[in-house]
Amino acid sequence: MPDGQTPRQLARAANIERIKELALRQLASEGATSLSLRAIARELNLVSSAIYRYYPSRDELITALILDAYADLADALEAAGGTRRSPRRRWADTCDGLRAWAVAQPHRFALVYGSAIPGYAAPADTIAPAARVVRALAAPVVDGAPAPRPGLPRPLRRQLDAVTAELDLPLEQAGTLRLVGAFARLVGLLTLELNGHFVGGFEPADALYAALVEDEADALGL
Repeated sequence: MPDGQTPRQLARAANIERIKELALRQLASEGATSLSLRAIARELNLVSSAIYRYYPSRDELITALILDAYADLADALEAAGGTRRSPRRRWADTCDGLRAWAVAQPHRFALVYGSAIPGYAAPADTIAPAARVVRALAAPVVDGAPAPRPGLPRPLRRQLDAVTAELDLPLEQAGTLRLVGAFARLVGLLTLELNGHFVGGFEPADALYAALVEDEADALGL
């Protein structure tokens, strides 16, 4: 028996995975706002009260899906940028990994980087998994050592120090600032692409995204 688990434990684990699978289908077809534990229970042929033994609320299920998405995305980025190449090449490969993941799973990308879900507040235990994604993107930037940028206002310097500490990155304030800006622009472009805002213009958006990645590499000093 795998890992010494009892049949009951194995059945519970299988049901949790099935619940997540059905929840992801709902996300893809209807969005996070319409996620319904009762609808999932019906598909599993469970009484509605039984599903709450697995996830006591919709919010706990959303949190589980968010944690899975961050972990999966971080794995993809770490794999994309993990080989021995120049920082600039690793940056491009990592950014390509971000777009590939987002295009393949737009509903999961929207779950972690889209609009806030009404009535849902992400708990603190989502912070570390989210930071892991940024650290994976930052690895080539750390190796490239961006040049300092003088004259930052004091409130921003305090925020940059706090973010750098939270991410556990060996970057100066200027490096963190450029990294945050690059991350925001990449996520913003992907959001526009996945929501159809480039139809009739930058479609497909491969060349546009590649150009942005190169521009950000220049800005980062890679």
